[in-house]
Amino acid sequence: MSLLDKAIAAVTPPVSDDKRAEARAKARAAAEPGDWLSQILDHHEEIDQAFTDTKAATTAEARRNAQKRLGTLLTGHSMAEEAVIYPALAQAGKQGHANTAYTEQVAAKQQMAVLEMMDPMSEHYLDKLGHLEGAVKTHVFQEESDWFVDMKRDAPAEAQAHATARYREESGRYFGGGPSVDGVAPEARSFVSEAAAEGYQKPLA
Repeated sequence: MSLLDKAIAAVTPPVSDDKRAEARAKARAAAEPGDWLSQILDHHEEIDQAFTDTKAATTAEARRNAQKRLGTLLTGHSMAEEAVIYPALAQAGKQGHANTAYTEQVAAKQQMAVLEMMDPMSEHYLDKLGHLEGAVKTHVFQEESDWFVDMKRDAPAEAQAHATARYREESGRYFGGGPSVDGVAPEARSFVSEAAAEGYQKPLA
């Protein structure tokens, strides 16, 4: 285990599957159809599946493709949270939660960048992927069990509507389907971009 892995493990102790399921059910109960929280929960579920698909891949090509999908989901989701949700947390007096969230997502991006340079079929790769998945799951648990449920309960209606529209807009820049910005429809973007042609996935931004 690398020093970075040890540091991540120290601040992100494992959470049981039962506790994660309970937190997600609690968050789903608080969410409304199409609101910012339901959008985030949908992304969390897609990210869970992307980790499963990456681990289950049986060839190097399939694993790299699954990893790129995972990277796209993590980046689009994290950038939308960082642009919209975490500032809202800070404005609601939860600056500590916002700072923690930013720090954890930076660590996840660093780990994704390391994975890009590793043999995807090696045990070391799977070990690194497992550490990343554990850190992401714990980060998600913090959001679903406490931070976001409190924000959903306490934020005024105007702030809720703003968060819903802005989260959809920001995530739509990566996944497509979001509202147009200045008359330009969002593209479904993989952040592999030009580097993909050379077999290299660009690090998460």
